[in-house]
Amino acid sequence: MTSDFGRRAALGLGAGAVVAALFPAAAFALTDAAARALIERTVADVNRAIASGKTGAALYADFERIFATYADVPVIARSALGVAARAASSAQMAAFTTAFRGYLARKYGKRFREFIGTRFEVQGARAVSSFYEVKSIAYMSGQAPFEVLWQVSDKSGKDKFFNLIIEGVNMLASERTEIGAMLDRRRGSLDALIADLKTAG
Repeated sequence: MTSDFGRRAALGLGAGAVVAALFPAAAFALTDAAARALIERTVADVNRAIASGKTGAALYADFERIFATYADVPVIARSALGVAARAASSAQMAAFTTAFRGYLARKYGKRFREFIGTRFEVQGARAVSSFYEVKSIAYMSGQAPFEVLWQVSDKSGKDKFFNLIIEGVNMLASERTEIGAMLDRRRGSLDALIADLKTAG
């Protein structure tokens, strides 16, 4: 499980700085109960998707819907693109965000297939700076329980999660590293990256 999500220690470096840049400290209307309720709905939809028996494109379509419904995809996409987002046009950012959402759905859809039969238990939420962190525990048959943390904000106008941390592996930091490497391999061409993301994952 852990190896599927990459280099745990390296990906964790700078994660706090990324979050702080995206969501500077401020008063917010989001409550711990609302944050917890969002993740309970998200987990319920994830459980339904992985228990549906769907595979391939049908399963990934369900995960793309889940990301679109519950995740702040524009924030995640902008974070993943990093400094390159500053030079991107509005049209490029829109295209990248759409392609990135599909990429995330395929990538994490494949990961979450491993969770069939897993029971997620949401345990509580706590305020962290300008967002809430919701803790859940995943219980998998034959394995020790592991922690899944969801970071939730209402800065987009709606309650959305903007980061996911599985066994210490930080999605924001991980995707920023991977997308940066993909962009470098394409000599900084955002259009080429967008085209390739449509089938990657």
